[in-house]
Amino acid sequence: MKCIIIDDEPIARKGMKRLVETRRELELAAMFDNAAEAKEWLAANSTDLIFLDIEMPGLNGIDFARNIPVKCMIVFTTAYSDYALEGFEVEALDYLVKPIDPERFNNAVDRALAYKRLIDEAESNDAKPSDTEFMTVKADRKYVRVRMDDILYVEGLKDYVIIHLPSRNIVTRMTIKVMEETLPRPRFLRVNKSYIVNSDKIDAFDNNDVTIGATDISIGMSYRDSVINALLNHIR
Repeated sequence: MKCIIIDDEPIARKGMKRLVETRRELELAAMFDNAAEAKEWLAANSTDLIFLDIEMPGLNGIDFARNIPVKCMIVFTTAYSDYALEGFEVEALDYLVKPIDPERFNNAVDRALAYKRLIDEAESNDAKPSDTEFMTVKADRKYVRVRMDDILYVEGLKDYVIIHLPSRNIVTRMTIKVMEETLPRPRFLRVNKSYIVNSDKIDAFDNNDVTIGATDISIGMSYRDSVINALLNHIR
């Protein structure tokens, strides 16, 4: 996965370069000491991931992130924690505070790799929208229509959810709670802290798990009574 580093501090760039070099999955394509030069480079080149400082002279990292002309993921690297909200608003994948802990760095890279796999899969299996009931989500900086009937289950990952479909997965910035409120009940059931399932797609269930295809999803203890009752009523 190609990445670039943008930071006006030479020591910070050098430290980030060392971290990048510890991950064989990453290919460092370029480094910049200002966002303006990086923007020019991106007009003619592509990258998957940007490690981006925020407070820089001239064009700052937040404004740069709002206007980058390519599809790529952003991990902010900053000495200040005050910009976390702005980071989420521009759909940053992660927010690393300097000095950057190697474990936090690795977690951010792992997330980037996972999202890239899912996004690549989604783009290579682009489903046709339908006139039937659907929802619209923002994924990879475009709006995607998703048929409710196609949803198998939804998986929550902090501030993102993964919508699992028969032929692809869609990653969108949304909490699992907001997704629960968006999907129609009782067809869609929250079965634990991190999963919502389409009850029409359940192949089997017991007091502990629901099974959809080859996937077993555990039923959380606090959800068990409501889920089992809903499923029993669904099949009557």
